[in-house]
Amino acid sequence: METEHRITRRSSLAKIGGFVATLLGAGGLEAVGAEARGTGPAAVASGAVTCVLTPEMTEGPYYISGEKVRRNITEGRPGAALRLRLSVVDASTCRPLKGATVDVWHADAGGEYSGFGAGASSRTFMRGIQKTDVHGLAVFDTVYPGWYMGRTVHIHVKVHLGGNVVHTGQLFFSDTVTDKVYKASPYSGRPNRDTRNANDSIFVNGGSKSLLSVASNGAGGYTGAITMGVHT
Repeated sequence: METEHRITRRSSLAKIGGFVATLLGAGGLEAVGAEARGTGPAAVASGAVTCVLTPEMTEGPYYISGEKVRRNITEGRPGAALRLRLSVVDASTCRPLKGATVDVWHADAGGEYSGFGAGASSRTFMRGIQKTDVHGLAVFDTVYPGWYMGRTVHIHVKVHLGGNVVHTGQLFFSDTVTDKVYKASPYSGRPNRDTRNANDSIFVNGGSKSLLSVASNGAGGYTGAITMGVHT
């Protein structure tokens, strides 16, 4: 069972909001207004800049560095096809970040991680790296993750810029969508998942801001998308 604790080494949007409130209380309205017209934390908090800082979350115990640079990370393993469209933007300006390295890893349809437990014979399935394009977009072809005891369904992600990790997080799915996906094979062979979003110790600490927008592609597969605002 995976035991994880939330990382809090970067400011949350709530803290930024508190900072703005302090300035307003001290008569700093003009200063805040000036910054809101441009860039920076106050612009994000005021709504002048509309991207949202993605919450920091633990990388968990299943990270393996040096993953392959590739789009398809399934290695032929079964599951509902899932195309991940992950956009990376500067949290202070909402401008797309070209050339960011996006690193993802998650459990297969059976709830196993490569390199660990029943998945130890391989260190590569459901793991991969992509660089963002000029639009800040990285795309992965994978399968909808399976569940394992003690955790809701999720995908791990890291974003690197210039050799530095600027974001460590987890991406989540609506329980309604997961319930639908899990009615079909191979997921239906593992009923009674024990943890949903509302009682997941990681999700309850900001996971609602890291929910993928998931849509059916009409061919039995899905597309999941999210924009991740990061500090550069």
